[in-house]
This record gives sequence, C-alpha cells and structure tokens, in this order.
Amino acid sequence: MKRIIAFSVALGLMLGATAFVGEAQAAKVIKIAGMKADKEPETLGMKKFGELLEKKSNGFYKVKVYPNSSLGKEDKYIADNRRGTIEMCATGTQVSAFHPAMAMMETPMMYDSYAHARRAIDGGVFDLLTDGFVEKSGLRCLNMFPLGFRHFYTKKPVASIDDIKGLKLRVPNITLYTTFAKECGINGQAMPFAEVMSSVDQGVIDGGDSPLADITSTKVYEKCPQITLTGHILVIHSLFINEKLYQSMPAEHKKWVQEAAAESADYVWKLVEEVDKKSAEEIKANGGTISEPSQAMKDHMTAAAKRTWDMFLNPERKVSYVPNAQEIFDKAASFK
Repeated sequence: MKRIIAFSVALGLMLGATAFVGEAQAAKVIKIAGMKADKEPETLGMKKFGELLEKKSNGFYKVKVYPNSSLGKEDKYIADNRRGTIEMCATGTQVSAFHPAMAMMETPMMYDSYAHARRAIDGGVFDLLTDGFVEKSGLRCLNMFPLGFRHFYTKKPVASIDDIKGLKLRVPNITLYTTFAKECGINGQAMPFAEVMSSVDQGVIDGGDSPLADITSTKVYEKCPQITLTGHILVIHSLFINEKLYQSMPAEHKKWVQEAAAESADYVWKLVEEVDKKSAEEIKANGGTISEPSQAMKDHMTAAAKRTWDMFLNPERKVSYVPNAQEIFDKAASFK
C-alpha cells in the first residue's frame, strides 16, 4: 500500500510538472511590426510595451518585435494586422486611408511643443481623432507617441521667407505634406527617404525635413549641414492591435494591454526629448549648424499651415474631409 501511495504521489508530481511545462509552452505570441530602425524611439517603445505586457501577464503573453520593415512595408503590415496575420503594428498617418481624421495627428503647426502636444492628446484630442476608427479599420488604436518635430535640413542656410520660396525639398508622398509644402512656396519633391542622399548629390533636391533622430541616424547632416528648427510638424505614431483579437481577450487581459500601451507611450514621450538633445549635440560635433528661423518665417509657415487645414475642414474635399475637424483644432488650441 505504501508503494502504491508513493507511486501515486510521484505520478501526480510528474503530471503536475508536465502540465506546468505545457502551460509555459502555450504562451500567446504577439507579433508587432514597425518601420523604424532597431534603436529608434518607435522600436524602443514597442520593446518596452513587450516587456511590460509580459510582466503584467506573468509570461502569458510573449511579444516579438519586428522593426525596420522586416515584415514588409507599412501598407503590407497594416493589411496583415487588419487580417489578423500579425497581432499588432506601429504606424502613423497611413491609417488615414480608412479614417481621414487620423491624418490630423500630423497637422502642420498644430502644436508648439512636446508639452503642448501631450496635454492636448491626453486632454481629448486622442478621443476625437479615433472616434469611429475601430469600425472602419478593424484595428484599435492603443496610444499616441511622438517621433519628433520635423525640421529643415539644407545645403545652405534657411533663415527667411525668401530662402524657402522655390527651395527644392524632399517631402513624403503624403497629401498633407505636399499640400503644406506648396502653401509655403516650397518646391516639394515627393520621394522615399531612402533616396535623399543620392538626390542631394545629384542636385535633384536642396534638402528636406525630418525629426532630429532621423537626421542623425542617416547622417544626412553630412550632405545638408544647415538645420533650421522650424518644428512645423510633430510626427505622431501609435500602437494598433487587431480588434477581433482584442475583443477575444478577457477583461483582465485587455487591462494589461491598455496599461502596457499607456506606460510605453509615457516612456517614448520622455525618450524623444532626450534623443533630440543628443542628436543636436551630434550634429554640432560633426560640423553642422543649428539655427532658429526668423519670426517672419514662422508667421509665414503658420499662415501656410492654416490654409492647409482646409483639406480637413472643407466638405468638398471628400477624401480628406473630417466632420469634427474644427472641434479637434479648437481642442488642441485650448491646451496652449
């Protein structure tokens, strides 16, 4: 009888151990796709989200981050996220194809500073921008975080309105960006960022505009050493999760996801300002010049930006019209 009892206890321990191993192996894997390089703020934010979610779920969720477009370009991984082939992704205004209001995340001259943007987004702008987004996209927007303010990088100094008129600058092939460039009097050349260096060499462009982190990560300051801190557009990205997956989660799991998204966004908001300072130091250390635009130039760009806002406010602009655009502009302005 003692032998039978001992055998039963041993068998129970073995089965328990096997069950534990089985549960550990059954951890739910969440894949997140992004476009930025491994050490850039977006990727670091995705990794932070993964660390937080794994910790909060006690290992139930295992997050795998795929940066640098390793799962395909933005349009592909967004489509895969919508289908559920991948669970999550990080991107920006590309999702405005389903919900035009999301393009307003990067409205020119809407924010004066990181602090202003953070107050506005947390104070209601996030809710206004994402209202109706889930239904149209099949994705849930979990947070919003900055990649940095866009500034001009050029071969020659840019200090006045006359300096930017007719300037051949690379711009992303996005209607909001090309429209703003045109309103400023800039000769915008739409092209992928990867073509900037060769285009500068060939004289196709005089420069472009990017956050300081991108200017240093590509060392474009070696070709275009004049950096003008116009801060005309704040690049905003978000983490998105497949809505069917999100709705299939128990309430506690949804809470883990939401908390991890909020805390990882906090991390990126702080990180980006630190990255800006380090980037500025690198540019100066390598012979670049950083300068402020004149007040007249700032006023010129602000006026151009407000003309650009018409694409969201005008009902006749059916592709980009946003019914609650004025409410979004007013809400953002109220936090200055």
